[in-house]
Amino acid sequence: MAGSPEVAIVGAGLAGCLLACYLAARGHQVTLYERRPDPRAEGAERGRSINLALSERGLNALRGIGLDDQVMAEALPMRGRMIHPVHGRLDLQLYSSDGLRSINSISRARLNAALLDAAAERAGIRFAHRLTGLDPATGTMVFEGGHTAKADVVLGADGAGSAVRAALAEGAGLRERTDFLQHGYKELTIPARDGAFALDPGALHIWPRGTSMMIALPNPDRSFTCTLFWPEEAFAALDTPQAVERHFAAVYPDAVPLIPDLVDDYENNPVGKLGTVHARPWQAGGRVGLIGDAAHAIVPFYGQGANCAFEDVVVLNQVLDESGDDWTAALPLFERRRFEDTSAIAAMALENFVEMRDKVASPVYRLARHAEHALQGALPGLYLSRYELISFSNVPYARVRRRVRRQHQALAAAVAAAGIAALGVAAARRIRGR
Repeated sequence: MAGSPEVAIVGAGLAGCLLACYLAARGHQVTLYERRPDPRAEGAERGRSINLALSERGLNALRGIGLDDQVMAEALPMRGRMIHPVHGRLDLQLYSSDGLRSINSISRARLNAALLDAAAERAGIRFAHRLTGLDPATGTMVFEGGHTAKADVVLGADGAGSAVRAALAEGAGLRERTDFLQHGYKELTIPARDGAFALDPGALHIWPRGTSMMIALPNPDRSFTCTLFWPEEAFAALDTPQAVERHFAAVYPDAVPLIPDLVDDYENNPVGKLGTVHARPWQAGGRVGLIGDAAHAIVPFYGQGANCAFEDVVVLNQVLDESGDDWTAALPLFERRRFEDTSAIAAMALENFVEMRDKVASPVYRLARHAEHALQGALPGLYLSRYELISFSNVPYARVRRRVRRQHQALAAAVAAAGIAALGVAAARRIRGR
């Protein structure tokens, strides 16, 4: 493509706005198309805000447009998981071996507003433009109401239910599958109490209950956003206010006094779906491409959905550098560069769901975490936990998975060797004792 092509980004959510800022900085003329009205005027949809856990990958992307300090001014650092058993004491499990590193609770709506402001300074934004048709060969877009537009490059940043991905599936041979969990999610709110946080704001709170869990993340207004992750049939089973109250009193007894609007929230906030999107190829002809959840939506249990999408933007920017802004080369290279990593984090997010709901309350799990942190102290820079590599570094996800697998193999071999040595010493002592 000669000159600086015009780029259309479908979806003005987190990834789309960040991408617009990066591409505008490269000199591209960028227009964002968003199906919703401007959320800064309309407000967030009730019960759909799932707080984000912003970590190093996301912060690294925000640094690229100078937005990290502004975003972090409203962030609340969480240095560990606070486990709430049905009965007994709370248990704080630190994320890093030194206890100093944190992930950051961020309001999705506030972060989106900050990114919209940044994008509006650099690009055009067209709200209330729902994409209904796309010709991948020409870049011609059709919007609800019959309006059309055309761009040299069209990028779908329009989320897990991407209309751009659907167009590629219909007209460009994309194959897609969404693996839905048999769990849904619903939000509740723990308000501030007498102007203060009702729980420790320096932790991500988890109520692990085997096949289900509740989590809570702090907000700048001193409230907490709670999210229930339950089997779908469990939501339907609580069909009266009395059933809701009885269930929470039995399963989350310490939380009940903190949620004065429990029944109202439960009955009126929607149940959302959770799933992993598998799609390929992510692009067609070097003209139309997918990024973020539109290409590879994942479940939220590693706190990496937005972080991964932001990292997509950084990688796309890098491959544009490498390809000299040749989109026909950059889009296929971007897919090759990111596919293994996004597949790896999708798998690890599912694994972490099991860990969060089933394992974190186990004494065996706690002992393993203490041992892992001790190893990190004894072998600085050589042994790092999977959580720290995911949350506090920019090491590619697939490389993290391979490294952790090698660490565990080496550890198992060392334990086995130590056991054999111990047996040898015991045998020698017995022989000498004869």
